[in-house]
Amino acid sequence: DLFISIHCNAIAKKHAHKAFGTETYVLGLHRAASNLEVSKRENEAVLLESDYKSNYDGFDPNSPETHIMLSLIQNAYLNQSIAFATKIEKQFKTATSRTSRGVKQAGFLVLRATTMPSVLIEAGFLSNTNEENFLRTERGQYQMANAIFSAFSEYRSEVEMIENEKGPKPMMVAYKANSAD
Repeated sequence: DLFISIHCNAIAKKHAHKAFGTETYVLGLHRAASNLEVSKRENEAVLLESDYKSNYDGFDPNSPETHIMLSLIQNAYLNQSIAFATKIEKQFKTATSRTSRGVKQAGFLVLRATTMPSVLIEAGFLSNTNEENFLRTERGQYQMANAIFSAFSEYRSEVEMIENEKGPKPMMVAYKANSAD
C-alpha cells in the first residue's frame, strides 16, 4: 500500500513571485517517536482481551521485541517514502520541466496518520501567477498527474521486483481466526 496526498502551495503575496516549484514531503524524523507511541498505544488494546496470548501467538505489545519490530517497520516506511518521493520529484523535473524544490521532511498530520509509505506532494505555488496558470490548464494537470503516475509505476515495479527476489512475503499475524469466524 502507498499513501499519496496531492496539494498546491501558496505564500504571502509580497513574496509570491519568488516562490515556485514542486516539493514532496515525507514524515519528518522529529515525528518518528510520536508515531511509535501511537503504534504502541493502539497495540495495548490487545491486553484487554482475556485470552490475548493465545489469540495473538504470544504477542506482547509491551515487550522490547515488539518495540524493536515497530521501529524497524517505521524505518522501512520512511526509507520507502523517501525513495518514492525522490522518483516523484525526478519526474516533475524531467517530464514537466518544473522546478523541483526537492524532497523534504515534515510532521504533516496526513503523513503521521499512515501505516505505510506515504508522501505529500506540493504541485506548485498557486500564489505564483505563472504556476497557477500552468496548474489550471488541462495540459498542466495532465502533465503533473502523468508524472506522479510514472513515478508510482517505477516505484511499484521496483517493489515488486524486490518482493519477487525475496520470495513470499512473511506475514505478521496479529489476529488468529477462530473456527467460528
